[in-house]
Amino acid sequence: MSSAPDTHSLNMLVRRLESIAKLSEEERQAILSLPVKTRVLKAGHDVVREGDRPSQCCLILDGWACRYKLIDGGRRQILSFHIPGDIPDLQSLHIHTMDHSVVTLTQASLALLAHENLLDLIERYPRLGAIFWRETLIDAAIFREWMTGMGRRTAFERLAHLFCELYLRLQAVGLARSYRSAFPITQTDLGDALGLSNVHVNRVLKEMREQGLVTLRSSTLVIEKWDELVGACGFDPMYLHLEKRAAA
Repeated sequence: MSSAPDTHSLNMLVRRLESIAKLSEEERQAILSLPVKTRVLKAGHDVVREGDRPSQCCLILDGWACRYKLIDGGRRQILSFHIPGDIPDLQSLHIHTMDHSVVTLTQASLALLAHENLLDLIERYPRLGAIFWRETLIDAAIFREWMTGMGRRTAFERLAHLFCELYLRLQAVGLARSYRSAFPITQTDLGDALGLSNVHVNRVLKEMREQGLVTLRSSTLVIEKWDELVGACGFDPMYLHLEKRAAA
């Protein structure tokens, strides 16, 4: 584990923030100068657990993670999926006790950002504080969209909507193009996120394949018919509030 400014690692954070707001060159360099500790975790490793009081936030550099809660009987509800460029525990800067857990879904490389360094950055660059606040508000918008889906969308619509959302989020940070992206999420993960059984997820995926909408194999998602997939679930990307998107 290392501790020093890591320009290459922090470029991923810059890329994410620039997808939702404009950064000045001074702000960009201030972010790139943050001291970080880097760490590689295996799949299934809790980054932070419910009840913890962390002193640092984790920036995902490579790999995927999710937020989750466990309820009676060990049943898991996935609350959100996280990709490179995300800081899934950013709220721990101000909400000191975690009310959920974050776990890696794949092997993942993380940059650990000390709270004291992030708070100092925000004090020196108040506009960056506003951009981090915007990031948490977009996070809340995604939660609202997921809640709407769980309550009012069919299983087919929920899964189609998730595919559209994750593709655009990956595209925004340069990790997807031509309607193709990595997708290392298992059917169990999808079921835990969407409130569906494995059998139901498998049935919906089969229906999508038969309609020629998507292909999902070898941890790769290919959206064969973007417009039709969007139409099938009424997807409107407005809630992602993306200001900058890479080429399709």
